[in-house]
Amino acid sequence: QVQLVESGGGLVQPGGSLRLSCAASGIIFRLYAMTWYRQAPGNQRELVATITASGLTNYLDSVKGRFTISRDHAKNTVYLQMNNLKPEDTAVYYCNAKRLADNYWGQGTQVTVSS
Repeated sequence: QVQLVESGGGLVQPGGSLRLSCAASGIIFRLYAMTWYRQAPGNQRELVATITASGLTNYLDSVKGRFTISRDHAKNTVYLQMNNLKPEDTAVYYCNAKRLADNYWGQGTQVTVSS
């Protein structure tokens, strides 16, 4: 059974930092592209950052220079380091694992940026 379990969300003040984690099980983690998405109330889900199996990364323009995605194959975990957070980063953040026809989602973790 495939599981993606996100953690690390919470309430943070503008300018603060959080690190999200997504622990994967039930898949050969090193073969999957891993992506963080987010969805704010009333908005569509959007891609925030992705890292391929070989380590190539891509980011949403609005988070470039502030967010960093990374992966640890020994721990089957993908991370999203989020710095200089802004109120507009407030959303539920979801982890996604994708390879060919396989496409898996985590349950999401809430990030709230507010003073």
